[in-house]
Amino acid sequence: MRCHEVDYEIFGDDMQIVEVELDPSEVVIAEAGAMNYMEDGIAFETKMGDGSKPAGGMLDSILNAGKRVLTGESIFMTHFSNSGSGKRRVAFAAPYPGKIIPIDMAEMGEELICQKDAFLCAAFGTSVDIAFNRKLGAGFFGGEGFILQRLRGDGLAFVHVGGTVIKRELKNETLRVDTGCIAAFTPGIDYDIERAGNLKSMVFGGEGMFLATLKGTGTVYLQSLPFSRLANRVMRAASVGGSKGEGSVLGGLGDIFGDR
Repeated sequence: MRCHEVDYEIFGDDMQIVEVELDPSEVVIAEAGAMNYMEDGIAFETKMGDGSKPAGGMLDSILNAGKRVLTGESIFMTHFSNSGSGKRRVAFAAPYPGKIIPIDMAEMGEELICQKDAFLCAAFGTSVDIAFNRKLGAGFFGGEGFILQRLRGDGLAFVHVGGTVIKRELKNETLRVDTGCIAAFTPGIDYDIERAGNLKSMVFGGEGMFLATLKGTGTVYLQSLPFSRLANRVMRAASVGGSKGEGSVLGGLGDIFGDR
């Protein structure tokens, strides 16, 4: 199935919104709860699946729902369509500070593997599936676990990453990355883990016990602030105690974001 062709505009800096423009009868799919606003003439329907394949039986529906559960997402996706006669817009918001990356799937070889909560929205016809990490070491210690998301299609897809995004093109090269900082990569990249130096470096180096390694030829997207790291800092700040007038949580957030 060929994907619908959609136009878009991204607003904001660290808390971004992508506004997608739909021609009559065009459709965009999105994670449940991602919609921020929509113009009159946009209709939406919650469905079980991305709609990239013809509807199957009950067994197929249950299987697809199980895959969605494994990635930590809702079993439903929302389909937004332009039921009017002119161009209409619908916008989707990022769930936490970071960047929304527009991906032309045709330029990526029609496939992209990304962290399990990266997908935000995409042109109708894009397949959103799961990709199992077959290497036990990378699954346990690679920061992303065994379950990744696989996007397939030839249209536009939008993924969200934490903090600042860096795009790297590898040409039969190796890149070592802090675990959890990998946002997405093309299938030509081999993803694995290795020890972070000697025992002393692993225990006291502050970089964790393992590093992720990316080898091969293809495109890699890196993120500077994985959501897990942000959540750990917030939880640590919340447990410090009420040393500031605003209370422990707000005081800790002030420490994180510079409001001292």
